[in-house]
Amino acid sequence: MKRIWIVFCLFAFSGCSLAPTYHRPEMDIPSSYKENFKWSRATPENVAFEHGPWWQMYDDPVLNELEEQVSAANQNIKVALARYEAARAELNVARADYYPTILGIENSYRQQLSGNAANKPKHSLYSDNLLALNLQYEVDVWGRVRNSVAAASSSAQASAADLAAISLSLHAELANNYFTLRSDDAAQRVLDATVNAYQKALNLTRRRHKGGVVPVADVDQAQNQLDTAKTAAADMHLQRAQLEHAIAILIGQLPASFTLPPVRYKTKLVTIATDLPSSLLERRPDIAAAELRVEAANSNIGVTRAAFFPAINFSAGLGVESTIFSNLLSSPSRIWSLGPTAASALLNNGSLPLITQTIFDGGKIRALNDQAYAQYNETVAAYRQTVLSAYQEVENSLVAIYQLDREHRSQTSATHAANRALSQALYRYKEGLTTYLDVVVAQNIALQTELTNINISARRQVESVQLIRALGGGWRRENNHVCLHRFH
Repeated sequence: MKRIWIVFCLFAFSGCSLAPTYHRPEMDIPSSYKENFKWSRATPENVAFEHGPWWQMYDDPVLNELEEQVSAANQNIKVALARYEAARAELNVARADYYPTILGIENSYRQQLSGNAANKPKHSLYSDNLLALNLQYEVDVWGRVRNSVAAASSSAQASAADLAAISLSLHAELANNYFTLRSDDAAQRVLDATVNAYQKALNLTRRRHKGGVVPVADVDQAQNQLDTAKTAAADMHLQRAQLEHAIAILIGQLPASFTLPPVRYKTKLVTIATDLPSSLLERRPDIAAAELRVEAANSNIGVTRAAFFPAINFSAGLGVESTIFSNLLSSPSRIWSLGPTAASALLNNGSLPLITQTIFDGGKIRALNDQAYAQYNETVAAYRQTVLSAYQEVENSLVAIYQLDREHRSQTSATHAANRALSQALYRYKEGLTTYLDVVVAQNIALQTELTNINISARRQVESVQLIRALGGGWRRENNHVCLHRFH
């Protein structure tokens, strides 16, 4: 009875935890972004994207449909989702230690003992039948079970944040590929029109050469210009085809079964309202995942510390045993045990210790504890590096948007000027006031300025997507729980 009282006292005092008190690793967070320029806004409103699919701000139905397919069919998202589900299962495995384990025992046998053995038994031939239940439970005095559950819970939430980070990255990758493809469509139209114009210029130059108006060198220059434009147009076809293949894979389709027809696309440049720098720690899923792994490592320290203290186990058994099967369920056949008794004790009348304590293990427990601290320090360093990288990505996107807006304005002006210069060169050439070399130069300048303008617009669009991704768009972490907005 005294031993039973001791066990119940242990239950009452099993509230200790040996894990260090958790604090978020300190970071020197700036009060504002360095590159948060007040750039000229392409749209009058700031677009909010925190609570829903951020890609809808671009007002492109085709993009919206493709992004939804990424959520539903992308295989990398399914891999991350499976990892998250596995982490949830590991959490449930850890939580199972909160409850006792109940084993069912059944045994029937007949045995012949030696008649010439020492202490010769009265009956050398007998049978035995056993039917019992055995309960086993670890008294969580030092918090090993609770810290194991806490570590598994943090790891499961980290897996959920990983899923959000992968989903955000893949959605951003699709948007980048889509906008680049639409830019290639615009560049392809310019190049195809340029090839047609160069072909007409070549025909005109050949006629003028036959008439003795221009030398053969003008024909060669026109031919070279046409072939160079054809090469650029063919290369643009290659780039677009590869982007189309990449989009097909992102939405879970084979490239052979996916086609994205060219359309005339009007770019909608958007401006993203950036939050205070401190909010980035809550908005970025990869930062949340890194911090959750710090929490898990902190809890694991408590698990390894508990190994320094005695392990306290409680068990109980209840059943019936009889040498005659017909008497198995009779009252005299009842057996029970309460205390440090294992299932095998019901069979051999032995007992296992209530408390076990490692006396010597060659430094194994100490090494495991050192390993837990080292892993904690590793996760802290990884968290801080993730935060630093996040701020770098935001600053890079901010300065890129600001500078690309300036480039877009100046390049648009340059494109208009180049087209006017080309018109003048063609007019002067037709009137015989200049050589075809002047036309070639003007045409090349006009082509390059227009292609550069298209490229700048595409880069500006891609950088807006990169800024959304850098700010953790479409994802939030609230009340220490991971929130995934339509990402799985």
